[in-house]
Amino acid sequence: MKPAIVTLALASLLGLIAVSVWASGLQSIVPAIRELLTQPSAGNNPWFIATLADAYFGFLWFWLWVAYKEVRWSARLIWLLLILGLGNMAMAAYALLVLLRLPRGSSVEDFLLRRRPGPR
Repeated sequence: MKPAIVTLALASLLGLIAVSVWASGLQSIVPAIRELLTQPSAGNNPWFIATLADAYFGFLWFWLWVAYKEVRWSARLIWLLLILGLGNMAMAAYALLVLLRLPRGSSVEDFLLRRRPGPR
């Protein structure tokens, strides 16, 4: 599992660096922000693309936690599609569902970590 996470981390980092360098070569961030604020329909802005890439790498990182928490592949796949389609709305919904499943008095570890099955 560790090599896969390292690979994802490197791919994310290199991808974000590459898209940021590319966007910087085409337009500085300050005029890009000004343009986005004054002309929000200008979707061809390189920083729009860089920000979108940043957001989707973040969605995939969050989904890794979801994939760790969920035991069924069907749930993992459904959450992947929801997160990629709805972004932070799906992420918030997932976190809320996890929180609602927790018994009163649960710890942060109970929220973050997968529950281990009890003795049979």
